[in-house]
Amino acid sequence: MILGTLIASSTEGLGPAVCVLVHMLWGVGIWLYAILVVLLAYRIFFFEIDPDDMTPLLWVVMGAAAISTNAGSTLVLTDSGIPSLHSMRPLIEGVTLIMWAWATWWIPLLLLFGIWKHGVRHVPLTYTPMLWGIVFPLGMYSLASLRLSLAADFPPLRAIALAVLWISVAAWAATFIGLVISSWRSFQEFKRLVPRHPAAH
Repeated sequence: MILGTLIASSTEGLGPAVCVLVHMLWGVGIWLYAILVVLLAYRIFFFEIDPDDMTPLLWVVMGAAAISTNAGSTLVLTDSGIPSLHSMRPLIEGVTLIMWAWATWWIPLLLLFGIWKHGVRHVPLTYTPMLWGIVFPLGMYSLASLRLSLAADFPPLRAIALAVLWISVAAWAATFIGLVISSWRSFQEFKRLVPRHPAAH
């Protein structure tokens, strides 16, 4: 969708159609996200939860809200040249701000889930490929905050974007170190299990 806003100005006769299409896709994405979040929230708050249910993939829910924020901010910053779409800009700005607030709300909740799993239920924190599911949403939240600061002309959001950027870099580094350590241990275990044949004479 963001790509569509970038290429709309370079397509001669299809520019208006592309602009309308990307606005439609953004709206459909918002509603699909709302439906999925309602089902997820119902599962979390009204059914018994096991520690295994609290996986790093839940951070994708926050990342999806951040992506919607980034996309909505792009729509606000893009001049479509279509009066009907221009009249929708206040609505898009409001929904985009709500999506950013929703993404922000998820962060402390997901941190509490992690504390409950590893601190209260004492599940060991070990490397798993699913940990990469935390890195991308954090980076997207940083970008979405920066893009929203431009769309809403609200500079304080840039400080949040910068802070989360460093947090996402630290999360990437920690996850990469975990990957290296896990790969080294797997390699050593593989060497231990592979039978050594005596050299032929």
